[in-house]
Amino acid sequence: MVRIAEGEHPKIIREADYFTENGEYSVGEQASQTMLNSIMYKMSYYRFGEMNVGYGQQPGMDRTRGYVIGKTDVTLTHLEEAYTTENWLVRIYKVKKPENRPTIKYKERIVKSKRSPYVSKKVGF
Repeated sequence: MVRIAEGEHPKIIREADYFTENGEYSVGEQASQTMLNSIMYKMSYYRFGEMNVGYGQQPGMDRTRGYVIGKTDVTLTHLEEAYTTENWLVRIYKVKKPENRPTIKYKERIVKSKRSPYVSKKVGF
């Protein structure tokens, strides 16, 4: 998938950024930061760290690859899980609706205005 993306967007995506220092793909502890932060990785391993796949195995153990995944606390901001099959072979996500308003801290909400040194001479206002 990374190779296809690089073919379509060569100025943005470089396949070499997803390799380990040994020049191979990995999703374990040796995985590159680019791999661990990719949407492909996050969608594949979302909630995977919560799973115990076998007796005596660590949570987040990928039995297919034979090691614990590199990042077990994956969070998604703009997507939510809609469906996952029993064996996690098919995963479907939906895009969350955007927030109605951005969250602004209380101190930043107060408008600090300068009072004009000139006072209006109009009566009744």
